[in-house]
Order: sequence, then C-alpha cells, then structure tokens
Amino acid sequence: MESSRYDGRRNDEMRKVTITRDYTKYAEGSVLIELGETKVICTASVDDKVPPFKKGTGEGWVTAEYDMLPRSTATRNNRDRNNLKINGRSNEIQRLIGRALRSVVDFKTLGERTIIIDCDVIQADGGTRSAAITGGFVALMDACSYLVNANIIPEIPIRDFVAAISVGYVDDRELLDLCYYEDSRAIVDMNVVMTSTGKLIEVQATGEEAPFDRKVLDHMLDLAEKGINELVAIQKQVLLSR
Repeated sequence: MESSRYDGRRNDEMRKVTITRDYTKYAEGSVLIELGETKVICTASVDDKVPPFKKGTGEGWVTAEYDMLPRSTATRNNRDRNNLKINGRSNEIQRLIGRALRSVVDFKTLGERTIIIDCDVIQADGGTRSAAITGGFVALMDACSYLVNANIIPEIPIRDFVAAISVGYVDDRELLDLCYYEDSRAIVDMNVVMTSTGKLIEVQATGEEAPFDRKVLDHMLDLAEKGINELVAIQKQVLLSR
C-alpha cells in the first residue's frame, strides 16, 4: 500500500488549487492563485508600446516580472531594490514565465502592444513558479478578453492553454506538486511547463545530490502531464465561470 506524504496526499495527488479572477481593481486581468499554502497574485497589464525589436512589425509581445514579498517565507527576504539589482532566482523565474506564456500567443493578432504579467508571491510553500505560470495564463486570457470586448483586437490571440507543475524524487518516490518540505528534501527536482495538447514548453530537471535514471525522468514526466491536465481543467472551469 502506498504510504502517505508529509501532508497526507497520495504520490500522484495535487494540492488543492483555487483560482480567483478579478482579484485586483485596475489591471486588465488579475487572479489570485492558491496552490496549497502557496499564494501568488498575477496581474496582466496592457501597454500600447512594444520592445524596440518589435517596432514596425505589427506584432505584439508578452513579458513577465516575478517577485516574492519580504515575508512570504518563514524568514524575511530583502526587497530587490535594497540590493540595487534583481535577485538571480527571480530573474530566472520571470524569464521562464515569459517564455511559457509567449509560446502560445499569436503576436500578429495581438498587434503592436505588450501584455505584462506581474507575479507577486504573497505566501510561499513550494511551486511558486508553477503557480505563477498557471495563474498568469488566466490573467493573460482575461487581458486578451478585455482587448476583444473593447474592439481593439478581433479575437483572442491564444492558441492553447498552458500550465506548469513541480515533480520530485523524494525518499525513493516520485511525487507530484511538491510543498516546500518535500522540495527541500528532493534528490531530483523538476518543473514542467506543458500545453493542454500535451506539448512540452520547458522541462527543468536537476539531480540535486546525484545523477538519476531515465526511467525516473519518464515517470516524473507522466506525473507532470497528469497534474497539468488537472490544472488546465481548472483553468477552463474558472474562465467559463462567467
């Protein structure tokens, strides 16, 4: 019989996921995503400017910024502005979020404008980058709906749904959706970004203590696909709620 995890879940069981739309007043798209005890606010803002390399192309752009509030963790983190530069981890994660969301956007349909996805972690318990991508996609969809409803663009410029999830190898078991306690003890740590049609966008897999077998990777990818299918179903349910 499969032994239960730190928080009582099965190996292939996600934490409870809640996505609340229209979480803030002013942004064209905004959500609060809760993945277990992890909570991230994702806002999507429309800007009529594009980066220099997109000027005159008729195409738009999607970019992302990611940050953790100082007391989103057990001990207080310093704000990046106090260090006069972006934290290396934050920079890596926000680039991942941007790549993930851009992969499904039709930039011609979006037109020469930028949608900025701001992901602010207000409480961290593992999986913050996965939550940011999953929630950021819903905020992006709402921002695109705003543009359609305002007759600024003719149709939603999104080709597929995108979600992300963490997987790990902990205590000789492959586990889906790691909380911080599990993540801190994982021998293999992996984050997977995938579309609703099963296409991989990014796989970040690291042997934290030692190399790992291909069969472990394959099983973890299967677990990730299961989790992402569940997340996409939640995204669709939330987006169809009104």
